[in-house]
Amino acid sequence: MTDGTQPGASLADTPGRLGRDAVVIGGGLAGITAALALADAGVRVTLLEGRPRLGGLAFSFQRDGLTVDNGQHVYLRCCTAYRWFLDRIEGAALAPLQDRLDVPVLDVARPEGRRLGRLRRDALPVPLHLGRSLATYPHLSLAERARVGRAALALKGLDLADPNLDTQDFGSWLTAHGQSARAVEALWDLVGVATLNAVAGECSLGLAAMVFKTGLLSDPGAADIGWARVPLGDLHDRLARKALDSAGVRTEIRTRVTSISTDDNGTWSVQVPGETLRADAVVLAVPQREAHDLLPAGALDAPERLLEIGTAPILNVHVVYDRKVLGRPFFAALGTPVQWVFDRTEASGLHQGQYLALSQSAAQDEIDEPVAALRERYLPELERLLPRARGAEVKDFFVTRERTATFAPTPGVGRLRPGARTKASGLYLAGAWTATGWPATMESAVRSGVSAADAVLGALGRPRPRHLFEFEEAA
Repeated sequence: MTDGTQPGASLADTPGRLGRDAVVIGGGLAGITAALALADAGVRVTLLEGRPRLGGLAFSFQRDGLTVDNGQHVYLRCCTAYRWFLDRIEGAALAPLQDRLDVPVLDVARPEGRRLGRLRRDALPVPLHLGRSLATYPHLSLAERARVGRAALALKGLDLADPNLDTQDFGSWLTAHGQSARAVEALWDLVGVATLNAVAGECSLGLAAMVFKTGLLSDPGAADIGWARVPLGDLHDRLARKALDSAGVRTEIRTRVTSISTDDNGTWSVQVPGETLRADAVVLAVPQREAHDLLPAGALDAPERLLEIGTAPILNVHVVYDRKVLGRPFFAALGTPVQWVFDRTEASGLHQGQYLALSQSAAQDEIDEPVAALRERYLPELERLLPRARGAEVKDFFVTRERTATFAPTPGVGRLRPGARTKASGLYLAGAWTATGWPATMESAVRSGVSAADAVLGALGRPRPRHLFEFEEAA
């Protein structure tokens, strides 16, 4: 690793660079964002990533000629920070948004057989934009639909700044507001499990209220869905690397940090195999447990709290058929273990047949099950949902497992999530698990990177690049 300085020399010793050097540890979305933001402000940045690629847990890999995402990732129109990120890496056209929210919901548990409903919006102001969809939603009774409307209005009235919301669970709140088990399954968990990675009864009311208020009750188009039409690696690795290079960021992959420390002059030392990097600021953009292990003594008042932040898994089931069995880009399902199904055929590079990806959140009960057991469970379920799958040949079946995909959004987690600043001058935290106000999403990761970069710029006396904060104005 060479960068024009002597091994072990301080980056701040480079002529003309005094007070403008940072090391970002972690090449996920949080770290990439922090590195880009700092570089755009004129800070000299080194980005270190232990894996052989960038992108964190939103990445792609090769399998038998296909390019496979480790899991399906989507975002919403209200995810203004992630949309800024896509624009910054020149990838927005590769991950477009729906023109208007439209979610097909297929129920196979009804006695009358398969029934398709839709959650979609009209071009009307909030909350009327969902009125017609809710009034005709076939998976709930008329009385349940009316009670859903009343609960939505009550949810809209909650104050997200109230810390007491974080101590309550969303499921109990829904029950207290007249929501039946069917309403929770067919609506609240349909959305909540996918965005929060937890069922309502195991989720902080504060985080759930944030998701529903921001996504469904803030702006008519807030919940319009976007997803990558290319492999995630094209966005979060290839285009991100190109943007980092253009910004002048020194990016090192396969480089694992072993320790960080500071001297009496406030200069930070970042130890990697064979080299010590020195800088004025360090952004620690790694998972909470790894952050805990790297934090120097005294950096947080209660560092053990990081270990109290639980994790939640996501299981992804991948099925390649010899023919087309699904005629829409995606759908959600009820009355079956299947949650969400996406068509990834074109993005993967498959030229014959169809490749479907099933995204199974809150998968604690299945995350360690053998592939054979999952195959036996999910292939018949897909045949129930998709009649054309009954005569199709399964060319490939495999699973990807993210055992620590997100932090667990349990009641009380809010008090455990630290902000960007630490008590150690020059050391900052980033990651979807930090105190962004959002659940563990790509949006939360990008927001955390912006917050960390903003804190660094303030400490170094550097101006905030206006474009970096444009997403705040669009929110």
